[in-house]
Amino acid sequence: MKSILIQNANIVNEGRIFAGDLLIRDKHIERIDGDLSGLSADLIINAEGKYLLPGVIDDQVHFREPGLTHKAEIYTESKAAVAGGVTSFMEMPNTIPNTLTQELLEEKYQIAQRNSLANYSFFMGASNDNLEEVLKTDGRKVCGIKAFMGSSTGNMLVDNEETLESLFSKVDLLIATHCEDETTIRNNTALFREKFGEDVPISCHPQIRSEEACYKSSSLAVSLAEKHGTRLHILHISTAKETSLFRNDLPLKDKKITSEACIHHLWFDDRDYDNKGTFIKWNPAVKSVNDRDAIFKAVLDNKIDVIATDHAPHTLEEKQNKYFQAPSGGPLIQHSLVAMLEFYHQGKISLERIVEKMAHNPAILFEIEQRGYIREGYFADLVLVDLNNPWAVNEQNILAKCGWSPFEGETFTSKVTHTFVSGHPVYQEGMFNETQKGERLLFDRK
Repeated sequence: MKSILIQNANIVNEGRIFAGDLLIRDKHIERIDGDLSGLSADLIINAEGKYLLPGVIDDQVHFREPGLTHKAEIYTESKAAVAGGVTSFMEMPNTIPNTLTQELLEEKYQIAQRNSLANYSFFMGASNDNLEEVLKTDGRKVCGIKAFMGSSTGNMLVDNEETLESLFSKVDLLIATHCEDETTIRNNTALFREKFGEDVPISCHPQIRSEEACYKSSSLAVSLAEKHGTRLHILHISTAKETSLFRNDLPLKDKKITSEACIHHLWFDDRDYDNKGTFIKWNPAVKSVNDRDAIFKAVLDNKIDVIATDHAPHTLEEKQNKYFQAPSGGPLIQHSLVAMLEFYHQGKISLERIVEKMAHNPAILFEIEQRGYIREGYFADLVLVDLNNPWAVNEQNILAKCGWSPFEGETFTSKVTHTFVSGHPVYQEGMFNETQKGERLLFDRK
């Protein structure tokens, strides 16, 4: 489809909302104007009453391919993504095998080229012994380097002091970190095992993966970045204490140290373990009401720069285990935008700020080329939402391969009606057009 005309939309972009029309030609936004009704197009969409946003860019997902495809695949999870208004994702290296060589990294790009309905990028993984491979990473074509500073996944834990110094001093790309101190977690685990044996209650998760574990690791990452002038991005902030590590007195483009909040840390708190159990078991853990509220405040006052999901599916069978056997993570990408829009309906955040944190800022932070905004000449990554079209999450409409969601039973006020990826109408009113795949993200790094 060469041209699409979207008419009568409420366009949300760059801090303002205005009524207008938008013409897509081929992959790009050709014109934005108050009235383009005189133009012809292959497809005309009347968006009256709806809101047109830049497509969401999710900078942290785990799509499980290769090696863990019983949980998820790039195809299935990208399908869930576009149904939720997410047009681009950045995927993590803790697949099997771990993405620790350039060859394995490129294999993931090849899978996405064949199968992804959304635009894509993949992080190169760092370990204690692959610095030479990390330094080969092409910053024009790869979003960044991922370091698990607290992890027990395969060979992904980076805890060697010499390795960390080398990584932070020699890598000139963005380093994204998972920050939880492994020694603290192991010590806490031993204490709770001594008390409860193998029957540790799920409610103890935030005490095992504690505030201390998070802050100790995050503050170490910040000190290393400050020492070496590294471009650092700390993922999924989960504690009030950590928000003190970040600045809000600089424009985002000038920040060397940035951070991310995830939907689950904004939505849930430790009271929800009673009902949700292991379905809200994440690393780092969902913590107290105070932590949740402080994270939201840090999003609003620009200490936290982006909102993402850490979408990390596991099967229902895997999650329905006791504490130590149930893996951490869950599917969120289909519901991230509508969850944030629910906060809008509650008066907690504006539409303009949602767009800033979920589209504009990821584009700035990662220096993504021609995406993240509604601008003439940019790629047409767009989402149309109806803010007053309530629907309930249930087993029948969950698109993640795992087939469950921590939001199951939740009624959302807003609904995604259309998603466009590089000008292609991939999702319209519950139907998918899979004739065109997403594209590899490129990065405009000087």
